[in-house]
Amino acid sequence: MATQILMPALSPTMEEGKLAKWLVKEGDEVRSGDILAEIETDKATMEFEAVDEGKIGKILVPEGTEGVKVNQPIAELLGEGEKPDAADIPTAMASIKDAIAAETKAAPVPKLKPEAPAAQAAPANAQEPTTAPTSARAAPRPIAPSTEHSDDRVFASPLAKRLAAQAGLDLAALQGTGPRGRIVKADVEAAAKSGAAKASAKPAAQPSAAPGAPATASAIPGIAPLPDAKLFYKPDDYVEVPHDSMRKAIARRLTSAKMLIPHFYLTIDCRIDELMAMRARLNERAPKGEGGFKLSVNDFVVKSCALALLRVPEVNASWTENAILRHKHADIGVAVALDFGLITPIVFGAEGKGLAIISNEVKSLAERARAKKLKPQEFEGGSFAISNLGMFGIKDFTAVINPPHAAILAVGAGEARAIVRDGKIEAATMMTVTLSCDHRVIDGATGARFLQAFKTFIEDPAAMLL
Repeated sequence: MATQILMPALSPTMEEGKLAKWLVKEGDEVRSGDILAEIETDKATMEFEAVDEGKIGKILVPEGTEGVKVNQPIAELLGEGEKPDAADIPTAMASIKDAIAAETKAAPVPKLKPEAPAAQAAPANAQEPTTAPTSARAAPRPIAPSTEHSDDRVFASPLAKRLAAQAGLDLAALQGTGPRGRIVKADVEAAAKSGAAKASAKPAAQPSAAPGAPATASAIPGIAPLPDAKLFYKPDDYVEVPHDSMRKAIARRLTSAKMLIPHFYLTIDCRIDELMAMRARLNERAPKGEGGFKLSVNDFVVKSCALALLRVPEVNASWTENAILRHKHADIGVAVALDFGLITPIVFGAEGKGLAIISNEVKSLAERARAKKLKPQEFEGGSFAISNLGMFGIKDFTAVINPPHAAILAVGAGEARAIVRDGKIEAATMMTVTLSCDHRVIDGATGARFLQAFKTFIEDPAAMLL
């Protein structure tokens, strides 16, 4: 019997991936360690090696297929004298679709409380806004168009929708005079006076049946999902960019992080004149060619964070339900912006590395991240993270914690500011940083002590040698 080759789990958090490219074809002989395919996860493209030897029988999942679940059969490996099984590509693809459909069906969509029919919301001669339903006042919804207009989307202002509901008017029958044909208050009032465009006797469609309404459940039980953005725009006004696996992962992880982690923020200003002067001197003296380096402000930030984590180990930690994990090394994740998303490769053991090593390592990680060539162990885990937007001129901002970390430092631009020193006003190069803390792990005073330690190192880089 042929051995099935299964979709591998190339990282601890991987649930599905894209079979980007097959590097073998049916009938090829393979040995253990041979590269079979390239698998694209939400963060990187990795090579998949054979663990047994044999001959490729059937390729069940064609290259380019997205959403292939972990442990899903993707090919057959034949031993000596074995023949291919009866399974074929359509069967394998059908099983993938069935798995996706079953997963979608398993997530129930919360039922929204039905609203009163628009035609019964108020009598035709109603004048007072208080007669409108509370739900309509809190979140105005477009009235479902009549049958002959079912293919058209109604564009109206929230006030016009509410007035139309009170007057029992069918918005789909009105001609808008606002920008781009938008129905406004004056259009509804004119229709009400003329007695035209009365709503049909049929109840308005429920929210779940509205055109473009979201079909996914809310992330929080009991809370309705947000309205689909397509309800508010004409199709000619936008271009759809489908979500790739990385964007989906970012949305899923950071939404969970923001909802489930109790964030609080601490901000401090650091004077970096001495850092800038030392950086310039070191870069001037840097060797050329092999062994050379070019230090950035961010390299000093990474080193300062690593040493500050040693001084305040309570910040160098992760939360679990049974205990807080205190990490022995400062493994610093450095956020890298990509054309297609964001990734945080890690400088492991940064407390024991020099600035030149950190600089070259960060550059190498960033280059391979942009090429999607990072290995999972290079961007998963870590104990702390840095997000630096100073190169874009951003003065200060707050960052979302990236689990399993308990903190992340948001770094702003170094800029010339007027400060008061010894009672005198003078110019100084200042940099604002903001620490986002997980309050389950880090208390306010603990976070403040970390920032004090960081400030000591960043303002006096020579202190890193002590």
